[in-house]
Amino acid sequence: VQLQASGGGLVQAGGSLRLSCAASGINFSIHTIGWYRQAPGKERELVGDISSGGITKYADSVKGRFVLSRDNARRRVYLGMNSLKPEDTAVYYCNAERQGRAFWGQGTQVTVSS
Repeated sequence: VQLQASGGGLVQAGGSLRLSCAASGINFSIHTIGWYRQAPGKERELVGDISSGGITKYADSVKGRFVLSRDNARRRVYLGMNSLKPEDTAVYYCNAERQGRAFWGQGTQVTVSS
């Protein structure tokens, strides 16, 4: 199983980025795909996830700014991030979860400058 997160980078506050999570080795369409982030010195936290049926949920801190979407044909989930803030700076990870079993990918760094 491989989950490849990409799309991170350095952006100014107020800017936008789109992260991509590409999966292989799993039946992608039946998994919930989540995005997590971990800032230096902090615990990893859920940013949001999208179920196999396309239902999304978001952390309060990103609601209205971040948007999840999935393309099952391409086996990808996208995290659109708008109105970025310095506190969004973190390593972002994607995971695939089904029935209590989770797979993790490597992270992608997002840095938001003030």
